[in-house]
Amino acid sequence: MSQTKILYVEDELFLGKIVRESLESRGFEVIMEGDGAKVIDLFKKSKPDICVLDIMLPNKDGFTIADEIRELDEEVPIIFLTAKTQTEDVVKGFSLGGNDYVRKPFSMEELIVRIQNLLRTKTEAPKKISGGTASFGKYTFQLNRQVLSNGKEERKLSFRESELLKLLYENRDKIIDRKDILNLLWGNDSFFNSRNLDVYITKIRSYLKDDPSLEIITIKGIGYRFVAG
Repeated sequence: MSQTKILYVEDELFLGKIVRESLESRGFEVIMEGDGAKVIDLFKKSKPDICVLDIMLPNKDGFTIADEIRELDEEVPIIFLTAKTQTEDVVKGFSLGGNDYVRKPFSMEELIVRIQNLLRTKTEAPKKISGGTASFGKYTFQLNRQVLSNGKEERKLSFRESELLKLLYENRDKIIDRKDILNLLWGNDSFFNSRNLDVYITKIRSYLKDDPSLEIITIKGIGYRFVAG
């Protein structure tokens, strides 16, 4: 069985060496490059299974590289490494075809979990709610009506409950960053909003409790993962 090949783009040599050696110790093959201008040619030659791109790079930034990669390959997973925390940077990354991002400084365990998570879901079809209705486990979720039903009873959801469930569903089996949820649904990640999110996660869990195949897993210090069967 061939090794998973990671194209790792990082211009901080000391950090890059640590990350590369850590990934190689876990059995990954790592192709590392620090010059943004050289990445696309390397991508074409190496044909990686996944790309890990720093955003701030010499000669060509990670956003531009991701955009060019997407012109060549629509499916290869892309993770951004960023010291930026502004919501607009995160949104821009996703709009250019990024699948995930990790904020610097990060732990190797977090990066490896995110890599493995994307590799697991690489071949899956897009998980959007089609026609305003989604089915998972014994439940049917009607987004437009904000109704969750299990065949026996219907539960009317609030707008924010509905949007949270939609976000979890469309990112199911993937880790979704807690800060992303807060910024997307509440507008910022303040302490007050963070506590509100805890309450809403508890509510959604209680609504799905009749089906043990459905689980919202807390990834400590990172976010949540919605497992649907």
